[in-house]
Amino acid sequence: MKKSYSIIRNIFAVIGVLAIIAAIIVWIKYPKYDYYLEKNNYGMLDERLDLLRTSGEYAADTNVFEMRIVQDEARAQEIREYFQLDTLYPADATTWEKAVAIGKFVSSNIPHANQRHWPEHVNAIGLWEYTKEVEPAFNCRLHSIFAFELCLSADIKARYITCMPQDKNDMDCHVVNEVWLPELNKWAMVDTDMGGHYVTDNNGTPLSLKEMREYYISGEKMIIHPAFGKAQKDNDYYAYMAKNTYWFSCWGALSYYQEDYKVNGIDRNSYVNLVPSGFEPFDIGGGNTVTTDADKFWDAKLVK
Repeated sequence: MKKSYSIIRNIFAVIGVLAIIAAIIVWIKYPKYDYYLEKNNYGMLDERLDLLRTSGEYAADTNVFEMRIVQDEARAQEIREYFQLDTLYPADATTWEKAVAIGKFVSSNIPHANQRHWPEHVNAIGLWEYTKEVEPAFNCRLHSIFAFELCLSADIKARYITCMPQDKNDMDCHVVNEVWLPELNKWAMVDTDMGGHYVTDNNGTPLSLKEMREYYISGEKMIIHPAFGKAQKDNDYYAYMAKNTYWFSCWGALSYYQEDYKVNGIDRNSYVNLVPSGFEPFDIGGGNTVTTDADKFWDAKLVK
């Protein structure tokens, strides 16, 4: 009998060791799907609102830059067919309905993760295949590039924008898309990462990043829609974006393959940074334009 117990104990010991090894392998192969949201994010909201409210004003300047979106009909058709985009929304869908449908598709299929291996092909099709063959998830920048190319293929004018904090020691920023809604003559923010979010005013009108920053400063109420309206209010996201709407960066020209450096012939000569007056942006290199001219940065001319 004692011998039997000893054998059983040994079997369970071996099983336990194998389970630990398996867990280590999974941990090494796949990153944790954390949201990059601190546990005390909401507790820091007042501090972050104060930073926005005491920041310098935007002001017109003489810096010269151009912002435009470059369409490629052949690539758009290739992406539409590959992802069967027309199955995501009805033929008579509004631009906003299309954008939300694409956002839901991206966020429901690709979780957030700080990927361990940078994708070889940073474009919509390459990123999709990466999630099937290498890692199932990736960060906000890759999320936004992916969603940007899908939106552009659906004939939605979009641009992905890096949303930056005031603190140069804060290593975390966030990248989201803005889509142009011709029906409303305005931009609207679409975030496909961290489960997906968009923001509206009290009347349900989707807000842009510019409007979100203004609402934070004025204290006007805005409504967060986690999981594209399927979840309850996300206070942590509200505080998180208060941190990451201090200043903004975007490519001057945006097109397919924008950050797929294996592809040549893409305009990568300019990057535009919108900052409040008196603020010195950090972590920017050559080829960058710094402006305090919010009207020019958020101008809709690039979509005409």
